[in-house]
Amino acid sequence: MDFFRTTLLGLFFGTFGTTIGGLIGIILKKDSNKFLSFILSFASGLMMAIICFDLIPEALGISNIVQVIFGIGLGILGMIFSDLLVEKKFTQKKTSTFQKNQLLKTGIVVSIGLAIHNFPEGLAIGSGFGASIKLGLSLAIAICLHDVPEGISMAVPMKNGGMAKSKVLFYVIMSGVTTGIGALFGSVLGSISLSVISICLSFAAGAMLYIVSGELIPESNRLYHGRMTALGNIVGFLIGMLAMNV
Repeated sequence: MDFFRTTLLGLFFGTFGTTIGGLIGIILKKDSNKFLSFILSFASGLMMAIICFDLIPEALGISNIVQVIFGIGLGILGMIFSDLLVEKKFTQKKTSTFQKNQLLKTGIVVSIGLAIHNFPEGLAIGSGFGASIKLGLSLAIAICLHDVPEGISMAVPMKNGGMAKSKVLFYVIMSGVTTGIGALFGSVLGSISLSVISICLSFAAGAMLYIVSGELIPESNRLYHGRMTALGNIVGFLIGMLAMNV
């Protein structure tokens, strides 16, 4: 698949998920922690299935275990670096007691932080398409689902801070643009050699593993303690496993 088409697909899936999330955040009158927790846990299960049944086996099939572990380590370090950068420069505490101007600032800050996080996700999509169209689409759909709660987390504070709905949607969409940029880089790197594709796929696995372990599962458990969270994870994993074997 050519670079232009891969970039467009990365851009589409990256912005589609956040846009859906943004629309949900704008439309919902009352935020449901149970619903958000289910989406987060579903996305984590889906991602784990892709890591276990597609990314790592694909990488091992064209390379060796040392390169795969190296790539996974790079992916984890990349996400840790992104987290530290966001924490240091952009994060603000989110609470319902903040004044409107503070809520507005928080929403914009979250959108900037998530735009940074979306780059390695785009890299995963680009390198996935470099290996196979099926793998690229699987990654793109999983990341798209993962971006839905991110869109909600951006839209809610901006909406409650008094920003116009059209502007809220604009910021939400723009935060997903970096996914397309990451997809271009992943596609270019993947075209160099099989070893580079293997490292890129492993990098994507490491990045997604960190997202699942460090963000999705802890956040879903924090939002809601109940069976729905576990069921979301299980359903996501099973659907991901089925999708990998269709």
